[in-house]
Amino acid sequence: MKFLRKIFDNAHNKLNANEKTKKLFPLVDAFDTLMFTPNHVTNKGSHVRDAIDLKRTMMLVIIALVPCLLFGIYNTGYQYYRILPGLEPTFWEIVIKGAWVVLPLVIVSYSSGLFVEFIFAIRNGHSVQEGFLVSGMLIPLIMPADVPLWMVAIATIFAVVIGKEVFGGTGMNILNVALTARAFLFFAHPTKMSGNEVWVTGFSDIKGQEYASLGSNLDGAVDASSGATALGDLASTLSVSTNDPIALGVTESFASDGAFSLMNAFLGFVPGSVGETSALMCLIGAALLLWTGIASWRIIFSFFVGGFVMASILNAVGGSVYFELPALHQLMLGGFMFGMVFMATDPVTASHTNTGKFIYGFLGGFLGILIRMVNPAYPEGVMLAILIANVFAPLIDHMVIQSNIKRRLKRLKTA
Repeated sequence: MKFLRKIFDNAHNKLNANEKTKKLFPLVDAFDTLMFTPNHVTNKGSHVRDAIDLKRTMMLVIIALVPCLLFGIYNTGYQYYRILPGLEPTFWEIVIKGAWVVLPLVIVSYSSGLFVEFIFAIRNGHSVQEGFLVSGMLIPLIMPADVPLWMVAIATIFAVVIGKEVFGGTGMNILNVALTARAFLFFAHPTKMSGNEVWVTGFSDIKGQEYASLGSNLDGAVDASSGATALGDLASTLSVSTNDPIALGVTESFASDGAFSLMNAFLGFVPGSVGETSALMCLIGAALLLWTGIASWRIIFSFFVGGFVMASILNAVGGSVYFELPALHQLMLGGFMFGMVFMATDPVTASHTNTGKFIYGFLGGFLGILIRMVNPAYPEGVMLAILIANVFAPLIDHMVIQSNIKRRLKRLKTA
């Protein structure tokens, strides 16, 4: 570590020696403060001193995301081979295929996002802001596996510039940056982000040994096989009765031994966006965030309750397989658990008052299931629900504060 410390100190001295190179200080400072505790700390006055800073906080969130990332890599490879007939890959073949697809998404996300961050830092003469450390990891995890890399780059740049920098940077944005990137792609390229499919493999794209190993299994096969999501299948039943052949087929896939069973949905062995499929991995991340005090248990708890209440209400209505799916099973599907743990708890865009956190979380979960189950054109509604909750968060806090003020004034008059 002393060797690295010496390198950074020399870099700082050389940059500060010239007015022209002094503008590049944020570039070195970003990596310096990532590796070491910043030396610009308070040393007098009545301040609470703590060794942790914003970068360390963000790093803890990234560590909490690692289980979702690792499982997403495996599941991406698993789903790729699952939709191809005749292939029996080994564990490492699955992992390598998943890594080959997922890691480029992560690299492109960080590269394009940090490029914009560095430009704004140099232009405005301030240090590189830490918020993108988490957003850069979240963006690839909420993308379908086969999304083109250029789309990820454009969406990331849009989210950083329009979703954050125009508001003043980290801590000033009103919308979650990662969800802004996904919303941009959803409206700009809906066929890639609809939530119906997350993986489409054409047999003409299969090369070498994989193609040869399929052998006669290609005879009479369609030109492509797709990874249809559980929510995409459920959405197809909204307009049919429970006795329809389509609905009966979907019902079998959600049975206890079906492809979209509660256990498979909880563990994550279902098609979906890269990091969102496993509720178990999300709960492991939630445990770390709650233990370190970074995430609010009020938001997580109320978000889950809100979704459960809405799903239970629509269960009582019935009329299709979608509405009759048990509420707990409904919450294990799609990005509900991932959004609950990593998106709704964003301390910048969420409510800040304790009472407001309960209202904010309940609103997000309630709307997420409502949009998902009532709107057949968009099977996944968690993204829109959290963005709506982000917009209402300041109003919720304002109403809570005003309510407290009125209650205290009333107590004062009584006294």
